[in-house]
Amino acid sequence: MAVSATGEVSGSARRGRRVILWRHGQTSWNVERRFQGSTDVELTETGVAQARRSARLLAGLKPDAIVASDLKRAAATAAELAALTGLEVVHDEALRETYAGVWQGLTHDEIIARHGEEYAAWKRGEPVRRGGGELETEVADRAAPVVLRHAEKLPDDGTLVVVSHGGTIRTTLGRLLGLDPRSWESLGGLSNCCWSVLGEGAKGWRLMEHNAGTLPEPVLGDDD
Repeated sequence: MAVSATGEVSGSARRGRRVILWRHGQTSWNVERRFQGSTDVELTETGVAQARRSARLLAGLKPDAIVASDLKRAAATAAELAALTGLEVVHDEALRETYAGVWQGLTHDEIIARHGEEYAAWKRGEPVRRGGGELETEVADRAAPVVLRHAEKLPDDGTLVVVSHGGTIRTTLGRLLGLDPRSWESLGGLSNCCWSVLGEGAKGWRLMEHNAGTLPEPVLGDDD
């Protein structure tokens, strides 16, 4: 079986595989609306509780594998699911959040005040190196292949849980769904410890659920 960079399946494809892209729990910087990017911020007590609650729900889906960003907030979230399932977590730095240079550590209001034009261009879907950091397409270039590589190892009807970050999940979704990068902003952000589900179809990956896992919550983080 061959799988393209956009997740399109060709040849004698296995059917029914699922990829769950799960955002980490709350951090203090989320609450402060402070841009985290690749800064290694830990979960709050609320974030740990969110991870434990969500892990109980995801464990019921009987995942076959877990891969996670190596940043503390994602690793700690993944550990809650690993404790319930007995699965080993594979950590990969390619699943880290977008590196955003001088934006990292700034609050949302500070970013608007200091980098308003850059922020507006990003929200319009233009290719922007926020704070001098990564382009969204570069984030997808590093993260999407990791997801595809681990999905390829799944059995028929298998489920992979990917524990990552709001911005990285959005760009990965956009890439695997074959969307034009200028339209990736149309995918809404994920609340803490919520997830999106991709299901395998004859023509590639399909978005089955988005921001699932809880009653509506504010999206607090770099991708709001």
